[in-house]
Amino acid sequence: MDLEHAAAGIGALAHPVRHQLYQFVCSQPAPVSRDQAAEAVGIPHHQAKFHLDRLTAEGLLDSEYARLTGRSGPGAGRPSKLYHRAGRDIAVSLPQREYELAGRLMAAAIARSAATGEPVVEVLNRIAHDYGQSIGASKRPPADAAAALDMALAVLSEYGYEPRRTDGEVELANCPFHALAQEQTELACTMNHALITGVADALGPHGPEARLRPGPARCCVVLNRRAE
Repeated sequence: MDLEHAAAGIGALAHPVRHQLYQFVCSQPAPVSRDQAAEAVGIPHHQAKFHLDRLTAEGLLDSEYARLTGRSGPGAGRPSKLYHRAGRDIAVSLPQREYELAGRLMAAAIARSAATGEPVVEVLNRIAHDYGQSIGASKRPPADAAAALDMALAVLSEYGYEPRRTDGEVELANCPFHALAQEQTELACTMNHALITGVADALGPHGPEARLRPGPARCCVVLNRRAE
């Protein structure tokens, strides 16, 4: 789910009735009907229908149809639309952070290190590089170094790095692993460098150069267009 969609979903909860409905649905052990939700919150059925469907459209709830009686066949009645909490996580962070990604990379590194005996930091950097290559490979092979730099910046923008061009190079105004970098600077910076280098390597011989060069209030990596 992209940031705009996530923000819209969370914004839907600003309405007090929708917030009450969402809390009620999430607190129930089984999916609930519109009538059950309307009665719990104390609103008419048609209002419950409107707000529940809005929460569903914004990705906060999922819905299904089932007969509340549990029976089937003649006389069982029409299926009711039932609502339950969506099976996806929704979060908005400004600036964008990617702590879940960091956690997944580190968990994979710890598991592989435990299995092979390799130093966990070396494994982490290799896994981060491979991940960068996988997301960089989603782009078409660039025709030249300028196109390769643009493609790399497009990928990094999707992950919250906020590239900005300054004096012939590109700084990354945001570190998606900011809190981690504050406490474990070397670990986070080498992981960042490995991931970004992987993106650059995926773009072939025209891929930009990624260098570790920490600076205040930005990511520790800078990029330069590769000389041709």
